[in-house]
Amino acid sequence: MFKNHPKGLLLAALSNMGERFGYYIMNAVLALFLCSKFGLSDETSGLIAALFLAAIYVMSLVGGIIADRTQNYKGTIMSGLLVMALGYVCLSVPVLATPENNTALLSFTIFALILISVGNGLFKGNLQAIVGQMYDNFERDAAREGTERLKWAQGQRDAGFQIFYVFINVGALAAPFIAPLLRSWWLNVHQLTYNADLPRLCHAFINGTLTQTDTANLQTLASQAQLSGYHFTDMAAFCQQYLDVFNTGIHYSFIASVVMMLVSLLIFFFSKHLFPTPGKKEEVVVEQYTEEEKRTMAAEIKQRMYALFAVLGISVFFWFSFHQNGQSLSFFARDFVRTDALAPEIWQAVNPFFVITLTPIIMWIFAHFTKKGNPISTPRKIVYGMGIAGLAYGFLMILSMVKGWPSAEVFTSMDPAVRAGWKASPLVLILTYFFLTVAELFISPLGLSFVSKVAPKHLQGLCQGLWLGATAVGNCLLWIGPLMYNKWPLWECWLVFMIVCFISMGVMYAMVKWLERVTA
Repeated sequence: MFKNHPKGLLLAALSNMGERFGYYIMNAVLALFLCSKFGLSDETSGLIAALFLAAIYVMSLVGGIIADRTQNYKGTIMSGLLVMALGYVCLSVPVLATPENNTALLSFTIFALILISVGNGLFKGNLQAIVGQMYDNFERDAAREGTERLKWAQGQRDAGFQIFYVFINVGALAAPFIAPLLRSWWLNVHQLTYNADLPRLCHAFINGTLTQTDTANLQTLASQAQLSGYHFTDMAAFCQQYLDVFNTGIHYSFIASVVMMLVSLLIFFFSKHLFPTPGKKEEVVVEQYTEEEKRTMAAEIKQRMYALFAVLGISVFFWFSFHQNGQSLSFFARDFVRTDALAPEIWQAVNPFFVITLTPIIMWIFAHFTKKGNPISTPRKIVYGMGIAGLAYGFLMILSMVKGWPSAEVFTSMDPAVRAGWKASPLVLILTYFFLTVAELFISPLGLSFVSKVAPKHLQGLCQGLWLGATAVGNCLLWIGPLMYNKWPLWECWLVFMIVCFISMGVMYAMVKWLERVTA
């Protein structure tokens, strides 16, 4: 797999995999954890999670600027890993949230998330910039062997970023299991069992906002959640203990995130001598250019930056739709899908599983067309990706219409027995994540490759940060998903995402020939 790629690719991918493993342990449960820990609504927890994700990518822009200006990419990356580790340490402290300390604890949690976003910003884009520089050097060396060799080396860049992306998802595949497994283990230690509805009902009981229907549901579910060695007589005491045990198990999972930050740091530290410095100035003879040549070069750079911003604009809407996997799609798994055997967070592992298994197939398809003399350009691949993402939400929209599902707010207020008979098979989630993963493989790793192609050499970190900054803008809009999910009939919610994806596909298609000329 790594034979025809730069030597440092494997170690860079392993370092990134460790960091992503730690990150996805937390991210898989974040929105649901904020609900269970603090009694927040889906909309409020979704907004906090969206702003956190946006901050991660905004800080990647800042991290890119810092590394570009200091030319200390490697030091910036290692600093980022240490700051992230500190943030996860803060998240791992298990303190019971009560009406008296709820605000202070929530503020402390947000502070921890800020630390993680700052550290991630220093790490993420700059490691991607280093990988981009590896391929710049790889192509430069190939050019010395002739035009054909250079052409071959240029074709390796997309494949290299797809390999890099697979390693991200190896970490993401295992991560969603950690928090639910630790939570279930800790509940069992205390003679209790997992139930997704109980945290919401317990918070409502403690806050005195429980409806008559929910009171009956709480009594039923509380009885079902007890193992043979546990018996309660005081509902208030039960609710407090259940919330404490339920969330403490999740807190313990963040210790694993701390460990993975340190593993990633060690891998990077001991292999950093293999990594180039993006934009590093070499000792070369200074060439003199005519005014006409300077104007031509400036115009070329301007066209490349226009192309970059055009693709960034499209990526905003992809990430707005795709990152619903941690928001409205997670709430959908919790509320509308039969997930008794698996916690809703675990379904997020389906996406990285498909990334790992489908990447070789998609790489083979791209290579097949290249060998036939009809290579698919990166801009055209992004067009196809947006269309496939639209199909995923089109599938959910049609299913929701056939099922006649109301809004989540109406659905969750119904009797549990009625809801159980109205829920969908887990196959729905598997099919949805299949479509979204194929779309992701057409857009995300190839978007990284596209950025590394068009970015000026001295602005590699900044331009990778801009790609992540566009993701931040998309993440700022994520809160709209839970809002629609809870207030509108479900098919209308998915219709919005489908329309966004298809419009983005149409706009991108209109720009394909121009983008192909710019990146030729």
